[in-house]
Amino acid sequence: MGDKANGHPGAAGRAATADQPASVRNVVLVGHSGSGKTTLVEALALTAGAVNRAGRVEDGGTVSDYDEIEHRQQRSVQLSLVPLEWGGYKINLLDTPGYADFVGELRAGLRAADAALFVVSAAQEADAVAGSTRMVWEECAAVGMPRAIVVTHLDTARTDFAELTRVCGRIFGGDDPDAVLPLYLPVHGPEASDGHAPVTGLVGLLSQQVFDYTSGERAEAAPDPEQSALIEAERNRLIEGIIAESEDESLMDRYLGGEEIDVKTLVDDLEKAVARGVFHPVLAAAPAAGGGREGLGTLELLELITGGFPTPLEREAPAVTTAGGLPRPALSCDPDGPLVAEVVKTASDPYVGRISLVRVFSGTLRPDEVVHVCGHGLTDPGHQESPLHEADERIGALSSPFGKQQRTLSHCVAGDLACVAKLGRAETGDTLSGKDDPLLMEPWTMPDPLLPLAIQAHSKADEDKLSQGLSRLVAEDPTMRLEQNQDTHQLVLWCLGEAHMDVALERLRSRYGVQVDVVPHKVALRETFGGASQGRGRHVKQSGGHGQYAICEIRVEPLAPGSGIEFVDKVVGGAVPRQFIPSVEKGVRAQARRGVAAGYPLVDVRITLFDGKAHSVDSSDAAFQTAGALALREAAAEVRVHLLEPVAEVRVLVPDEYVGPVMSDLSGRRGRVVGTEQAGAGRTLVRAEVPEIEIGRYAVDLRSLSHGTGRFGRAYARHEAMPPQVADRVREREGDARRQGVVA
Repeated sequence: MGDKANGHPGAAGRAATADQPASVRNVVLVGHSGSGKTTLVEALALTAGAVNRAGRVEDGGTVSDYDEIEHRQQRSVQLSLVPLEWGGYKINLLDTPGYADFVGELRAGLRAADAALFVVSAAQEADAVAGSTRMVWEECAAVGMPRAIVVTHLDTARTDFAELTRVCGRIFGGDDPDAVLPLYLPVHGPEASDGHAPVTGLVGLLSQQVFDYTSGERAEAAPDPEQSALIEAERNRLIEGIIAESEDESLMDRYLGGEEIDVKTLVDDLEKAVARGVFHPVLAAAPAAGGGREGLGTLELLELITGGFPTPLEREAPAVTTAGGLPRPALSCDPDGPLVAEVVKTASDPYVGRISLVRVFSGTLRPDEVVHVCGHGLTDPGHQESPLHEADERIGALSSPFGKQQRTLSHCVAGDLACVAKLGRAETGDTLSGKDDPLLMEPWTMPDPLLPLAIQAHSKADEDKLSQGLSRLVAEDPTMRLEQNQDTHQLVLWCLGEAHMDVALERLRSRYGVQVDVVPHKVALRETFGGASQGRGRHVKQSGGHGQYAICEIRVEPLAPGSGIEFVDKVVGGAVPRQFIPSVEKGVRAQARRGVAAGYPLVDVRITLFDGKAHSVDSSDAAFQTAGALALREAAAEVRVHLLEPVAEVRVLVPDEYVGPVMSDLSGRRGRVVGTEQAGAGRTLVRAEVPEIEIGRYAVDLRSLSHGTGRFGRAYARHEAMPPQVADRVREREGDARRQGVVA
């Protein structure tokens, strides 16, 4: 690569199209926030002729306008698709957010892509390649996805490209660092007054051609004799790396025998090794200088994408079944085959309505076609999948997004991506197939949102719009989960992190016109008796005419955890008439639901009714309900009432070097570590039991503690008694909140 002719750029303002899967390349860009992914997409679009000047489409929208930049730091928070045409190929660039809170958008991009570009900033410290980026690399490696690395921000002072490529080899190459090698070396210009020598061009290690980019266009230049030794050493290393991954076993013998391997053979083997996912080239890229069209390394990168990355024909499609779960033969990427497509993202447009980004795996998608939509939705691996939903829908207009525009398409062939308007019943992860032969694709998994955001409508007008706004928000983002908690009566939106929370609130306000107030998240506490006790409920009122008369006596005993409320009738001699015993039970249970000490439901007690009194005229169902409640409250006043808190089973997966800090942190949260086990790849699984009240923000804290490399899951285990000093603080806080009229 580097010795190929330039491709023919696409025309700005025209939708990029493809008629055969072989001419499509689907590439996802992965990298930490601030690594330069969106800038790289803009530079590639300019080089390919999709825009007329840097960052601008023909009618004034920017390339990155399709990205929703809603966070106050102006970070990209959603997946964007930028289609290009170059050299007779359609290239779908999928630009993903780099911040960990938006990993759902990244997973969608990985599902839609056939290869990945990992963008690493040279402005970072050499060892600061983000842990989250390494984890995504391993995800891609697990499924054999081809990967390449692009180094950006080469104009940063004191950049050491050679050192950074060695770091990438160590981090991404693992046991085989020679599978991660540069194809080009940067050429530096004269040193400036600050001692920094800017990068002005590249030298191709295979072709040994030197390209100068100072004019904003690629031009051949003379090699620098001072770099000959470095180029020769790096070239030999690259050749050995390519040959080591070659399918031609005789090539290594020929090379070791002193035979000069021609460049065409090396390039062909390089492209095959990249497509198989066993060799990962490192390239450099930067925006064009001086208002030019061709940025540093952008032509070389387009050559790699079209020549080295696989076509959709080479990707194994996800497994398919019937809607009833019966297996079906594997799909082939055939435009003439049965229609099978998948919704990889759902978004809302204020003018068009719902827009679904669809990847076609088989067949050809056309406007006005009636398709069958079915799916379970997306979940994390530890949750039961949702019930199957199905519907027939008519395909609306097909379009190709670019900036703020939607350019109309006549069709979308297998292997390609398109946007479909107004698929009202389709959710992210749903399968679109022929209505006469409905199929269901195996879904991909999403991380479980574990950071709670309790909200309430700001006003009555907001309350009327809140339900619809939240349902649309969750439909667009499957990494958000909505819960109406039956214990705390709170509306809780579960998110992946604080930035995710901010975006959710901003979208509710700006997109759906709903203003909400954030309130403290409650944990479902319980109460139980610390010992046996008795209580007498006396409800006697005379006010002229028909009065109220009921007296009951109860005994309360604690039971084993999980026993609930047990009511026992031991009345003898008719002290409480039979018709009023259910009334006492009803009153006792109602009071238990309201709580007897701090306002939390009472559980795990046996309540025995053993005596009482009634009046032939004034006793009633309502009077005995009241007496039962009073008796339970009196019994609670005579004994210590324990607060029970929910305890979660927590499973934390972290690199081995963070096991100590994680275990120490869990202990500081009143957690009990119950075991550790090796999970492979230098990671350890820590299992612990931790009170839920202590892990409300653990999603944020673990990310900080493990530098973005830790993951955790949680599941309810049981309720158990809260330590007295903690319980006293909770009661005090509840009392203060009630006095101030605030819902805690």
